[in-house]
Amino acid sequence: MSCLKHIYALEDFQPLARKRLPRQLYSYIANGADDEASIRNNRAAFERFAFVPRMLEGVAQRSQKIELFGQTYESPFGIAPVGLAAMWCYRGDLVLARTAQAMGIPAIMSGASLIPMEAVAAQAPGTWFQAYMPGDPARVEALVTRIAKAGFKTLVVTVDLPVQVNPERYARNGFSTPLRPSPRLAWDGVTHPRWLLGTFFRTLARHGMPHFENWRAERGAPILSARVERDFQARDHLSWQHLGVMRELWKGPLVVKGIVRWQDAVKAQDLGIDGIIVSNHGGRQLDGAIPPLRVLPEIVKAAPRLAVMMDSGIRRGTDVLKALSLGARCVFNGRSFNFAATVGGAAGVRHAIDILRTEIHRDMALLGINRLGELDASLVRAVGHDLDS
Repeated sequence: MSCLKHIYALEDFQPLARKRLPRQLYSYIANGADDEASIRNNRAAFERFAFVPRMLEGVAQRSQKIELFGQTYESPFGIAPVGLAAMWCYRGDLVLARTAQAMGIPAIMSGASLIPMEAVAAQAPGTWFQAYMPGDPARVEALVTRIAKAGFKTLVVTVDLPVQVNPERYARNGFSTPLRPSPRLAWDGVTHPRWLLGTFFRTLARHGMPHFENWRAERGAPILSARVERDFQARDHLSWQHLGVMRELWKGPLVVKGIVRWQDAVKAQDLGIDGIIVSNHGGRQLDGAIPPLRVLPEIVKAAPRLAVMMDSGIRRGTDVLKALSLGARCVFNGRSFNFAATVGGAAGVRHAIDILRTEIHRDMALLGINRLGELDASLVRAVGHDLDS
């Protein structure tokens, strides 16, 4: 695609996606909570660490393959779950999952997705599924049964959203749950004809009004229904006991997403959880939450039996290598790959994966390593004047 010729870094996708999307949908991907301090701090955390590269190591045999839960992947990064992907890219969940599988990286399908999980599992059977826990054991069991029956092998449970987030940023841009028809929404659609015809009307014509297909075991409400708000009600009663129920029910690898305290990582480890994703939800939930990179080393040290992964703020190959040097097994990015899908569909996602993979390949040589297993804390050093003692 010609539009991809001048995209050299992951950040280059964002301004193009902003032009192509109605402001409501762009806001959903791009914005964070409150004053967006967490988004800024997530990126700034990577600048606190500098590399200490090795020289003359002979780096002609580089490989960036990793192994997670018995599966080999071609690169140490994957696609994080982002809800509503089919709203900015036609059949977006399928596009992301199929492309990730073809390129040999993990992808996590969101529980707030608009395409039935069964369709994604059939076409990209290596995809992981991300779920929010329902409020009672019967519904938990029903959801887990459906996920397993669909064919998913790895389940990711997000635990950092006990209540709905402050809608301020979304409201300023006209996004709401449910989406409410308005003159502003209609105008923003009409003034973005490529999206209106190529994604929204195409979806309506071929598949009908999008529904939240995977929020629970049963089909959820359509995106324009008032039921959506009721279905997404607070989960503030959920506890470690509920997670224990999921551990008993789910027979495959179980990952908990949203951990930032080493004490919680230990609790997860003691429950028999297989892995965690250290995450502040990309800065979308509690504004001012600590950047995952800052707490990653202490979590890795406290819970050695867990496969510790990370998201929030990853934009460059150097970011990936810093996170791996501090103990992460794999990292995830949601925004950039969804912007890439918006701009170029499957070709855009492939291009984004190639960009990050190429950066890692080059940076491994400059760092003086052939295998990711050679990465450790000796290859990075904290810099600056505001460091913790």
